[in-house]
Amino acid sequence: MSVKSRLINSAGQPEFGLFPSGVSEINYLDYDLRSPMDRKLSAWSKKFKFNQFQFVALVSPELIVGIAIVDLKLVSNAFVYLYRPADGAFEEFSFVQPLALSTSIGLYPNNSEAVFRKGGNSISIIADESAMQRRVCVSLSAGVEIDALIDESHCAPLAMCSRAGYQGWVYTQKTAALPCLGRVTWQGKTLDLAALNTLASVDWTAGYMRGETFWNWASLSATLADGRRLGLNLAAGVNETGFTENALWLDDQLIKVDTVDFQFSRYQPESEWRVRSTDGIVDLSFAPAGQRKEKLNALLIASNFTQHFGVFQGQIRLENEVIEIQGQWGFAEDHYARW
Repeated sequence: MSVKSRLINSAGQPEFGLFPSGVSEINYLDYDLRSPMDRKLSAWSKKFKFNQFQFVALVSPELIVGIAIVDLKLVSNAFVYLYRPADGAFEEFSFVQPLALSTSIGLYPNNSEAVFRKGGNSISIIADESAMQRRVCVSLSAGVEIDALIDESHCAPLAMCSRAGYQGWVYTQKTAALPCLGRVTWQGKTLDLAALNTLASVDWTAGYMRGETFWNWASLSATLADGRRLGLNLAAGVNETGFTENALWLDDQLIKVDTVDFQFSRYQPESEWRVRSTDGIVDLSFAPAGQRKEKLNALLIASNFTQHFGVFQGQIRLENEVIEIQGQWGFAEDHYARW
């Protein structure tokens, strides 16, 4: 199937639904943005109400890495964290820029660059449509260096646009269990990602999001005992107005999943999660091993963010087989946002 060229149509409206090959350009400035009482909003409002973020995870049994760039226009932030399951070593780095200084995220999900810089720290995520790959480069003054190349040549993305509140919309594009290669230098050691059999997941999201929102999210990228790659992206509370962003990937085949229920204790961070889909495909438990947590309350903007990393157990029940999940590493997230 061909890629849809632009999200906003000639009438100034987004096209909602699932896009099997994704969308080339998120041309948000063409959107006819209005107030809830139908008053046309200015070009300035269009720009400053538009939020974007990208998150990339690199997962192997030996190393877990999370990398994000977030542009909220009034402020931007970025973070990098690394976790080593063997001994529990964990280190995180977080940066904030007022007015999103030295921050930019392109409007082409598969062919643009996201960049964040502050002092001697730089993070970039570069999508190359012709090569069908995404490169992640991190250089931190603390000595962390990451250069990862993610292969997107065969995997169909889960790409969708849904309504967000009365006047908003969100476009999100997710992939998981993608092969990657490269290196990570951390704590004086350089690790080869291909040698660790590392898999990557990518989240590219932009839009006019609900002013106050929350979500729960789970992601898994694993190599099964028979050598197949299994990826999972599940969410509840956001981006599910008529459509959902729930899917799994078996090798490079995308399989849609229905709505998902998350059961967990917000105030007991080490307690087990249950994650189950209404169609019976997903029935998993998640045991947190650690977390990245951040709270921000800055008048107009607020965020209460907890992203756990840990191991999944349970079953994926497909039409022709049941896949047993035993101790596979992934993520579960609980996030409140006001923006």
